Amino acid sequence: MTLSSHQRLIVFIVVAFVIDYLPLINLPFLWSETFFHEISHGLAALLSGGNVHNITLNFDGSGVCTTSGGSRFLVSFSGYAGSALWGLFIYCLADALSPGKSRLVVMFIVSMLVITLVLWARDYSSVIILIVLLIMYLLPLYKAVRGSAKSFIQLVGVFVMLDALRSPLYLLDGRDLGDGAHLAELTWLPEIVWVAIWLVIASGCLYILWNLNKNKNQSI
Repeated sequence: MTLSSHQRLIVFIVVAFVIDYLPLINLPFLWSETFFHEISHGLAALLSGGNVHNITLNFDGSGVCTTSGGSRFLVSFSGYAGSALWGLFIYCLADALSPGKSRLVVMFIVSMLVITLVLWARDYSSVIILIVLLIMYLLPLYKAVRGSAKSFIQLVGVFVMLDALRSPLYLLDGRDLGDGAHLAELTWLPEIVWVAIWLVIASGCLYILWNLNKNKNQSI
């Protein structure tokens, strides 16, 4: 039986939830969300005239992107917002392409990983994590399983969006650390306001994805 686009999305959401609670198996997916979060900081710095010095990825799923110059506001805001938008973007892009052409999306992500590894990885954990992610993303290109590239990228996109919905909540720990605290310092708006904005963005991405697939089924 062939699943509709809407049914496939539901399956991806369920599988992403299950993976999130599987020790070890969930780590590369968590690291993916961290990578998209940190690379969003880096891109915001570069696009606003700044520099990226290094990107650190830790085994526990945390990360740091060290930048200078550029817009501090854009750099601080882009992490959580960017990861949700990346998830939506790669899911929709893979969904719009044939299984064969979806490999181009995989190669795009692989290229970003390689650039990060070469230019900005400065510690062992970051190097190891980036290599693991490269292996994970290169596997769908292997001839025996290359037909799975589209489904794999869509699963990653859903996982990243779901994790972007949950991750900002960790900022509400009373320690005044992280992107929310930086934005509160820059704007005088309390951290909880920025957490709420990021939750709205992540929820909005999921809502857009849900409706796109629902409308696609209705148009068939």
